[in-house]
Amino acid sequence: MCPIRVHWHVKANYKEYWRVKITATNLNYLMNYSQWNLVAQHPNFNNLTTIFSFRYKDLNPYGTINDTGMMWGIKYYNDLLMTAQHNGNVQSELLFRKDPATFTFQKGWAFPRRVYFNGENCVMPPPDAYPWLPNDSHRLSASLTIPFITVWAALAFFLVHV
Repeated sequence: MCPIRVHWHVKANYKEYWRVKITATNLNYLMNYSQWNLVAQHPNFNNLTTIFSFRYKDLNPYGTINDTGMMWGIKYYNDLLMTAQHNGNVQSELLFRKDPATFTFQKGWAFPRRVYFNGENCVMPPPDAYPWLPNDSHRLSASLTIPFITVWAALAFFLVHV
C-alpha cells in the first residue's frame, strides 16, 4: 500500500512547453520519511527540460526509451517528508517540452502511468479513467447578445427622446 498521496497537477499549457506540479503528501501520522524517493513513469520524461526543488535522475529500464524518472528531496531543504500535518508534503514543478508527434491531453496522456514511493507501488487509475481535458474553449453565445441588446436599447432611447 502506498503510504502517501501523489497529486499530479497539469498547471500550465504553453505553446512549446507544459508544466506539471507534483505534490507528495504523507498520510501516515506515525512516520516521517527521510531520504525518500519517488519514481514516476510517463511517456514525456524524455522531453523533461527543468525540474524545480527536487533532484532527478532519468531511468532507462527499456534501453533507449526514457519514460521513467526518479526524484528525491534536496538535503536540508525537502529531503524529510514529515508526518501528516501541515508540514506533511513536498512539492516540485516539472517543465516538459512538447513533442508535436506525441503530445496530447487526450485520454489521460498527461498523467503518469505508474508511481512508486520508496519502492512501494502507488496504484494509479488507468488512462481512460481520467477526465478528458478540452481541446479548446467553447465560445459563449452571450458574447453577441450583449452588443445586440445595447444597440436596441440605444435606438429605443433615441426614439423616445426625439
